[in-house]
Amino acid sequence: MEALECIKTRRSIRKFTEQPVTEDEVRQVVEAAAFAPSWKNTQIARYIVVTDKEKKDKLADDCMLDFAFNQKTTHGAPALVVLTMIKGRSGYERDGSFSTPLAAHWQSFDAGVAAQTFCLSAHALGLGTVIMGIYDPAEVAKVVEIPEGQEVAALIALGHPAQDPQAPARKDVDTLLRFE
Repeated sequence: MEALECIKTRRSIRKFTEQPVTEDEVRQVVEAAAFAPSWKNTQIARYIVVTDKEKKDKLADDCMLDFAFNQKTTHGAPALVVLTMIKGRSGYERDGSFSTPLAAHWQSFDAGVAAQTFCLSAHALGLGTVIMGIYDPAEVAKVVEIPEGQEVAALIALGHPAQDPQAPARKDVDTLLRFE
């Protein structure tokens, strides 16, 4: 799949088939996602893949802040990816000082770039994803062991799509673009 086609045809998938996602498929997605750009090549993104039904159900029931869409999506997804980020690297110098007045903003920026690259990689391999931002990170950490020095950046449902949603309307390029 060509890059522009991949970008333009990727959709947020909230309904999945029951077909499991294989370890090999996940490895291919993460291997490609590792090429996401990051602050001074810090590569802070890490991926914890939850396929255990009991854990996924607990994440859906206890961690989604009663947001029904995320609960239903998580229950139905063959895998839930807990995207974590290593704290204190993006935007920082080796001595712990900031390189930019934007400070720790860069770790979330880098995690977002990694999440998008993960989703595009999955789409290119025929898998579907949706990035979910409504969750309680402290509750997620009670269900999934988050390594020391990392924090939850996003949750990504992953599986074989059971839907092919149409693209929502996009803003006109002249609304998005300005030259000076």
